Amino acid sequence: MVLKFRPVQQLVFLKLGGSLITDKAVPRTLRREVLRRLVQEIVEARMADPVQQLLLGHGSGSFGHIPARQYGTRQGVHTPEQWRGFAEVWWDAASLNRWVVEALREAGLPVVAFPPSASVTACDGQVAAWDIAPLHAALEAGLLPVVQGDVIFDTVRGGTILSTEELFAHLARHLHPARLLLAGIEPGVWRVYPPQPAGEASGGVIPEITPANYTEVLPVLGGSQATDVTGGMASKVRQMLALVKELPGLEVLIFSGQKPGMVHKALLGEYEGTKIRASSTL
Repeated sequence: MVLKFRPVQQLVFLKLGGSLITDKAVPRTLRREVLRRLVQEIVEARMADPVQQLLLGHGSGSFGHIPARQYGTRQGVHTPEQWRGFAEVWWDAASLNRWVVEALREAGLPVVAFPPSASVTACDGQVAAWDIAPLHAALEAGLLPVVQGDVIFDTVRGGTILSTEELFAHLARHLHPARLLLAGIEPGVWRVYPPQPAGEASGGVIPEITPANYTEVLPVLGGSQATDVTGGMASKVRQMLALVKELPGLEVLIFSGQKPGMVHKALLGEYEGTKIRASSTL
């Protein structure tokens, strides 16, 4: 049976990147003050625009990526050692999720976690089945659903990892958000990567990426400077560009949550960063 969902009005997806809420260079290190500030910005944005519905996601940062790389979990899980690694990655991802959910709850937000490992099945690294009816019901009830990059059982690979962006892409095809916000530590997609020291020509941030200028952007895309088993910036841009081509009304923003107030502004439609769209607005 194919379920059809009523549109969720003024729906926004927001990802808090693993590089933003953890120290990706130090295993299992939460940036507590940063997380607390980001949660407060979400609270204030919801107060300013109470009609807006929000689906929140977060990366794994130094909690999940390091053991995932050690065991090669993304590529496949078959041996007893790899399955043990699968469980270790799950534990780390779930541990960070508990910190995030706790921070949201302490701030008074009506948060409900939807761990993908318990509900998603993949086929060779792609979402094959996901009953999102409970998540949709949570949005209709005015709750704040939270998903995260997670380990996934896979009919081909045995087990794998799906990033928050990959999960968001699947959900976007069914829930049709107006905007998808990706908050990390970089202010957007750099024209020169890695960015040059102060005083040297860097070219700044690319303001907009569309199918028309993607071939010009491609040579400058980099990965992540820290451990990231799901592809870094290049993979993120490719995934989001494919998504906006499929859903032309969607707008994606890659921006920095490092500077106080930026997540609050992005939630209210004030953009600073790199937009990814199906067609140019410049």
